[in-house]
Amino acid sequence: TGVPRCGASLHEPNKALRIELNANANCIWQIQRNVNQTIRLIFSHFKFAPSSSCETESIKVFDGASTDSPLLGQVCGDTDAVPVLESSSDSLTFLITTNSVAFTRNFFVFYYFFSPGSRTENCGGQLTGANGTFSSPNYPASYPQFRYCVWHIQAPKNSKINLEFQDFFLELDRNCQLDFTAVYDGPSTDSGLLGKVCGRAQPTFESSSNMMTVVLSTDDTNSYRGFSAQYSTVPLPGPMEPNTTLTCSSDSMRIVLSKSYLASLGFREAQLQLNDPSCRPVVTDSVIFSFPLASCGTIKKDEGHSITYTNTISLAPAGSTITRQSNTEITAQCRMRNNETLELLYTTANNAIQNLAAGGRYNVSMAFYESESFSKPIQYSPYYVDLNQTLFAEVTLHSTDPHLQVFIDTCTAAPQPGFGSLTYDLIRSGCNKDDTVVTYPAFENHGRFKFRAFRFLRSLPSVYLQCAVVICDSNTTNSRCARGCISRQKRAPSPYTWKTNTVVGPIRLRRDLRAAEHSESLTEVEAEKTPNLQQYNFYTLAFVVLISNILIVVAVILKHHKHQVGYSYQNVQSS
Repeated sequence: TGVPRCGASLHEPNKALRIELNANANCIWQIQRNVNQTIRLIFSHFKFAPSSSCETESIKVFDGASTDSPLLGQVCGDTDAVPVLESSSDSLTFLITTNSVAFTRNFFVFYYFFSPGSRTENCGGQLTGANGTFSSPNYPASYPQFRYCVWHIQAPKNSKINLEFQDFFLELDRNCQLDFTAVYDGPSTDSGLLGKVCGRAQPTFESSSNMMTVVLSTDDTNSYRGFSAQYSTVPLPGPMEPNTTLTCSSDSMRIVLSKSYLASLGFREAQLQLNDPSCRPVVTDSVIFSFPLASCGTIKKDEGHSITYTNTISLAPAGSTITRQSNTEITAQCRMRNNETLELLYTTANNAIQNLAAGGRYNVSMAFYESESFSKPIQYSPYYVDLNQTLFAEVTLHSTDPHLQVFIDTCTAAPQPGFGSLTYDLIRSGCNKDDTVVTYPAFENHGRFKFRAFRFLRSLPSVYLQCAVVICDSNTTNSRCARGCISRQKRAPSPYTWKTNTVVGPIRLRRDLRAAEHSESLTEVEAEKTPNLQQYNFYTLAFVVLISNILIVVAVILKHHKHQVGYSYQNVQSS
């Protein structure tokens, strides 16, 4: 890896690139290698300038050795996917252009050559039925490097899919750039992205229809045991058409409208648009809008007790320039409040309103890091440390909304993951309760703090952390996040904007690990030196006989020198 400047010619069989670009860039990277293989190119992280469009900033990928080759695809700031592109030959070119806005753009891309149809590409597959299970290659052993597996799940009609990862352990990094699992709300990776996860977790996802796509992508660095997942189905809710739903996630809003429902209103899908007219739907069996929360003209409102995202689908009757229907529109609203997301989809047509509500939540994770640069996360568990060692913790909000702020309200330590009666406060109501705690200023979508390692008394070896995190609109000056530490006397009765708990651990002392290893070593040595039972009985008998003979000799000597011994004893007593 590295931070290559504007463009390069690449010939390695695989490579990862961290790219930083400023304004007015026009950079070309060419990948070429004289082999009978094709190239898989993965943009696992990209950050363009705020409010940029595809016309002014983008990544264009070409299927060949120059930008004159056929266009494979385009990546923009509002791309709702982890773009993966494959060449048809042994060469590929990508072009990154940026506009004149002063902003540091960040990209992480890696590629590798592979042979389509080979045994190493044999993973993923089709899953049908109301429920099922699947796992990463080699699970529970370590998954192989350079794998791209895609599972397509199709459940019975008029149902939605609940996906649960029962065991999940992938390589951890800040933006899930290396090894990751991506889940899409539909039949392919062109559907809306429900989420991208890595590290250690037990994530769950819910589709808005009877189809879902799951992707596993790995690189060539660290490899862990992967995942085991199961899915089940539940009927789609009413009272709207069965295929009319709204799904809100930490990253996006997804609206699915049935054609029969639109027809009942007298409209065709060609006349649909959001607040931003350039955001148009994808039309399959249904009409689907899927877009990041902070895009397509979405209006965000901080209501004190919740954050609301609202967008409106305008409907113009087909074949006409006028309408006599009053306030004809579909409004989609996602309300993030108190550990839940209230999703409301309603239509105002002829003054009639229909509602649909479901569930969801922000996606928040927590991890330890090696230093206060917060660049290298701790990727193993338990995390063994020294007593009084400084530990660095970071809470991350995974959201496409750039105007959200993470505030660590409360952090509690406990010797057990259940957080029972024995707990210890590090942070409470935004106030540092432990003398060693230092909180860092808010940084983008991260909340950070450090503290010194400790242990609980009564021989309890582990420490777990549970943090209550508050999410606020960064543009609101009087939000809970902006108020900082609140003492009991100053505490306001109003609820938080949005609050959730996240847990990390266990932490254990390194000396306990050394003690355990030493004990195990002594046990092995003693086992090697321990004689068998017959030898033991022989040595015991010989020792008893020897002691008996010694006692007889001592008795004879004492009897023979009785007076001398008594005299010496008296002298000693008088002395």
